[in-house]
Amino acid sequence: MDIIEARSLVKTYRAKGGRVHALDGLDLHAPEGTVEALLGPNGAGKTTVVKILATLVRPDSGTAVIDGIDVLKDPKAVRRIIGVSGQYAAVDENLTGFENLEMVGRLYHLGTRRARARAGELIELFDLAEAQNRPVKGFSGGMRRRIDLAGALVIRPRVLFLDEPTTGLDPRSRLAMWDVIKNLVADGTTLLLTTQYLEEADQLADHISVVDGGRVIADGTADALKAQIGGHRVEVTLVHARDAAAVQTILERFGAGQVSRSSEGRSLGVRVDNGPEALHGVLGEVTRAGVALHDAGIRRPTLDDVFLKLTGHVAVASAPEDELEEAL
Repeated sequence: MDIIEARSLVKTYRAKGGRVHALDGLDLHAPEGTVEALLGPNGAGKTTVVKILATLVRPDSGTAVIDGIDVLKDPKAVRRIIGVSGQYAAVDENLTGFENLEMVGRLYHLGTRRARARAGELIELFDLAEAQNRPVKGFSGGMRRRIDLAGALVIRPRVLFLDEPTTGLDPRSRLAMWDVIKNLVADGTTLLLTTQYLEEADQLADHISVVDGGRVIADGTADALKAQIGGHRVEVTLVHARDAAAVQTILERFGAGQVSRSSEGRSLGVRVDNGPEALHGVLGEVTRAGVALHDAGIRRPTLDDVFLKLTGHVAVASAPEDELEEAL
């Protein structure tokens, strides 16, 4: 059963130069107890979807339902079962970590005793015991994100919306946040996650919807999306740019697409069907040709690879949605 369902969502914002269609007939669904990832660049419409489902913005048209409740007809009922963590940590910097969580609990009308008890539980869950009595203004970026996510869990929501939860975090903090999210889902929370990182969606999502131009342009598992662009690329970096033509000919023999070449001419790459086998063949021929290499290897598809295949352009950032104004 789908606990999140959106149909034909349209939302227009006013921006410099005219109106922008943040959403242009977007459809989305997520079964209970799963992780649905919205993958796309800034401006693709991901944040607008979250705002509509979280009752923060009304669509121009279309329908949205959370656990059988119409988001537009009964937003108060929806707010009782959801949690939201936005792109930027919504915390009071002058309060301590514990005080921030207690405040959220009291805003949810839990009462002082229950709010304090829940704050204590979340402090332990997010490993913030040593910092709970320190003002948040002294927290690292990763700690701020953890406090913000903890605040979204005060009421034990059935559905949790995380809008780019790891943007700006260092690799260690990102991994720690992934562990927290995995544990939440294991406990039965349904999660809608927006991200620009294919790796993040790969790690966390049961299903991925690729969003571009306000529409879902492709969906499926991470493996299914990667399969659409060939699985791997072989890339080599030359010591001497003069060897580029010879190496390009070698890559063309083993590749399954057009050979790309960097602007300085020393880095070349090509999509391949079997990464290890193709790399072995390329290295053998390069060695026999006497070409010196700085580096060579295979890599899995990136976000830009997916978008280049699906849309014909790389995943460049366009206007951030939070800078747009609602159309009148």
